[in-house]
Amino acid sequence: MAPGEKGSAATASGFPTAADPAVEVAGLVKQFGDRRALDGASFSLPAGAFLSIFGPNGAGKTTLLRILATLSRPTRGGVRLLGIDALEEPERLRSRIGLISHKSMLYGDLTAAENLAFFSSLYGGSPDRERINELLRIVELDHRRNDAVRTFSRGMQQRLSIARALVNDPDLVLLDEPYSGLDPHAVELFDELIGRVRSGRTFIMVSHDLDKGFAMCTHALVLARGQVVVMAEKDRIDRAAFRDLYLATVGMGVA
Repeated sequence: MAPGEKGSAATASGFPTAADPAVEVAGLVKQFGDRRALDGASFSLPAGAFLSIFGPNGAGKTTLLRILATLSRPTRGGVRLLGIDALEEPERLRSRIGLISHKSMLYGDLTAAENLAFFSSLYGGSPDRERINELLRIVELDHRRNDAVRTFSRGMQQRLSIARALVNDPDLVLLDEPYSGLDPHAVELFDELIGRVRSGRTFIMVSHDLDKGFAMCTHALVLARGQVVVMAEKDRIDRAAFRDLYLATVGMGVA
C-alpha cells in the first residue's frame, strides 16, 4: 500500500482507520521485565497531521516514539508508517523519518556543515551539499557553518538538530520534548522553524507543556500507563475538558 492510501488490509489486520493514514498503531505492547511500558496502545493519524502526545512521566511516551522511529521493537502489536509495515521493513522507513529530541544527537567536535554531511551520508551516496547549505540558511546558522558544534549555545544546537533531522527530507518527523532547556527566545525561533518546514510532513511530538503542545497540534493524544486515554482532532476537543482529563491523568501516576 503506497503512502497516503487507505485499503481494506489495514482494517483486516486490526489497525484503526484514518483518512490517508501516515501512522497506524495497533495493540502495541512493550515489556521491560515485569514492567509494561506500553499496554495495548492503538491510534491512527492522517498524513500531514501534527499529533501532540501528553501524559505523566513513565506513561510510555518516549517508548512509543522510539518504536515509531524504528529504534525499538514492541513485544507485540503492529505499526504501519507511510503505508509500510515498520516491523517487517524498518530499513525502508529510516530514510523517511526524522527525529528531533531534547538531546541534540550532534557531534561536538565536528562543524555544523560536517555534522549535516555525516548524517546525510548515512542515507547512502555523497552528501547533498546544496541541501546542506539550504538547511543551514533555514535554521539561520550558515554564518557558523565552519564552527565546532561544541561552541554553540543550547538553542543553536537545537536549531541544527532540526536541520539534521531534515537532511534526508523526511515524510514523518518525531519530536521528543524538543523544548527542554530552551530559553524563551530559542523557543520562539524553534516555533518559527517548525512552521517553515511543516508543510507536506506529518509530525508527532511528545510534550509535557499542554499549552504549547495544544497550540501546535491538529490532533491530541493522552497516554497513561501505556494506554491511550483519548485521541481526537483538536477541533473536536473541548479545551477545558481536555485539560481536566490531562490533569487527572497526570495525577494517576504510573504503575
